[in-house]
Amino acid sequence: MRTAQQILADAAVIAVVGASSDPSKPAHTVPAQMQRYGWRIIPVNPWLEGELFGERAYRSLADIPHPVDLVNVFRRPADAVEVVRQAVAIGAPAVWLQLGIISPEARRIAEEAGIDYVEDACLIIERAAAGLTRLG
Repeated sequence: MRTAQQILADAAVIAVVGASSDPSKPAHTVPAQMQRYGWRIIPVNPWLEGELFGERAYRSLADIPHPVDLVNVFRRPADAVEVVRQAVAIGAPAVWLQLGIISPEARRIAEEAGIDYVEDACLIIERAAAGLTRLG
């Protein structure tokens, strides 16, 4: 199991499930900040139309036509189980549940599939703590 900071260091493309177009919500500000530091952010939300963060928004992880390195989750803990199942199905190597999101069942699914799993942690806090950037 890689640490949270190793997962971020290794990732280039992050699919954000529950991404929001509302700039007052963490599901918008967190991915936007990660993008500013060089990560490619792919928004996943069935209610989004068109683009967000300059990228096409997808209805589900299965709709993304290319590999992702990390699935970041901004959904209720009850929804995290299905998101982790979908992440496993698309071959994502890691799943990250944001601050306040904890799911023993989602963790079990990730562990059984052999993928890295982080919960109750914030991408931007871990990025800052490690001083990580993907900018050249």
